[in-house]
Amino acid sequence: MDDQNKKLTTASGSPYTDNQDSMTAGPRGPILLQDFVLHEKMAHFNRERIPERAVHAKGSGAYGTFTVTNDLSKYTRAKIFNKLGKQTKIFLRFSTVGGEKGSADAERDPRGFALKFYTEDGNWDLVGNNTPVFFVKDPKKFGDFIHTQKRDPHTNMKSPTMMWDFWSLNPESLHQVLILMSDRGTPLSYRHMHGFGSHTFSFINKDNERHYVKFHFKTAQGIQNFTGAEADHMKSKDMDHAQRDLMDSIESGDFPKWNVKVQIMSEEEARNYHINPFDLTKVWPHGDYPLMDLGVIELNENPDNYFAHVEQAAFAPAHLVDGIGFSPDKMLQGRILSYPDAQRYRLGGNYEQIPVNRCPYLVSNYQRDGQMRVDGNGGAQPNYSPNSFDSIVEDQSYKQPGLELESTMADWYDRNAQGEDDHYSQPGNLFRILSPEQKVNTIHNIVGAMSGISGPKKDLIINRQLCHWFRADIQLGMGIASGLGLNMENLTEMMPKAH
Repeated sequence: MDDQNKKLTTASGSPYTDNQDSMTAGPRGPILLQDFVLHEKMAHFNRERIPERAVHAKGSGAYGTFTVTNDLSKYTRAKIFNKLGKQTKIFLRFSTVGGEKGSADAERDPRGFALKFYTEDGNWDLVGNNTPVFFVKDPKKFGDFIHTQKRDPHTNMKSPTMMWDFWSLNPESLHQVLILMSDRGTPLSYRHMHGFGSHTFSFINKDNERHYVKFHFKTAQGIQNFTGAEADHMKSKDMDHAQRDLMDSIESGDFPKWNVKVQIMSEEEARNYHINPFDLTKVWPHGDYPLMDLGVIELNENPDNYFAHVEQAAFAPAHLVDGIGFSPDKMLQGRILSYPDAQRYRLGGNYEQIPVNRCPYLVSNYQRDGQMRVDGNGGAQPNYSPNSFDSIVEDQSYKQPGLELESTMADWYDRNAQGEDDHYSQPGNLFRILSPEQKVNTIHNIVGAMSGISGPKKDLIINRQLCHWFRADIQLGMGIASGLGLNMENLTEMMPKAH
């Protein structure tokens, strides 16, 4: 046997032959139960497809670096930021949101922008999108919203009626829906779009002072989008165009980069700002909170195996490091629970031992056992705490400051009560700053999407949604109504009374 060849073995390492033929009772007889290689091959094949992500199923990813370019140590003690020029390895996964794993990269959909930083204080996951806002502001609505983006349980088809029914009944979605219906809803590639942490997080400095922060990732390649027609053409031409573009650019040495920037708000400002700074459907105006430079991310290494790295990559906003904390952002609070739970369901309780998810530095705890435990399982060390035998200690220098609560009353508060119910100013402002061409494209995309509404509630849903568009901007509402072929004389009842 040639020394360069490898023996064919079972998963347990036993060499075997006859990989093409099953053991049978004679040339034409039945298969024998004892052909364990057949069982192993088929059993593994049956389990090759792990459950796809409920959202963000179709994705692409690459490794790279984050480099610090500005000293913000007065705001945060996070070690990842503690030195100019410091580099940290990262993994970045892009994705569409609503489509299945086999869907097209050019769908009109938000894009996921999920980062894993492998820091010396543990892995930090920053799980965001290519939009600074989201459709809902309370996590109780999340599952219902996602159901409207998936398949109708009756027809097993995508349903514009479900989508617009939900959106029209939740005007808080208007800001994100407008972004989605603009050309930003169909990015040219993953390289040509911005990313956002979206949620409000905390920075905590060496004096235990807290500031609130939003993360922005500005593409150095420049924003480029498809029009709706161009996106539809690309779907018919190449279902995987964004995956191909990302791999080819890195392979050719054209490494994509994003400039990392932050907005920072003090606790006192957060208490008094006229916009709820923890509302995921709102942005912090840059005029009040300008972007501050933090660093640069570069993607420079394609994974050598898609499944091992991209498909098994697991992100969770619960994974923070010292110097970075949470906020009262209700959607963030919900994701702290749901994201790690989703990964445990999809990959198992020990998913953080998978190489792409594993912290490359020290991990010490009392977690033991479970499926696919591959790290020695703690050896002979105790699996309980406190104990008299090991040297694991709680380092009090990592303790975060207490969080002052604004109320001692726990209740089910209306997220859209008076003072929290302006769903129209920011989307209206966004539409008004679009170029004439972008306005035309956005209206065209909305008309096309709303034209799919059908069924006995069609007129109710269309009129309800039109009321929201009119409240955001009269020109926007009129354009959509005209595109839908509605009787313009009957539209006055949908106009805001102020107009």
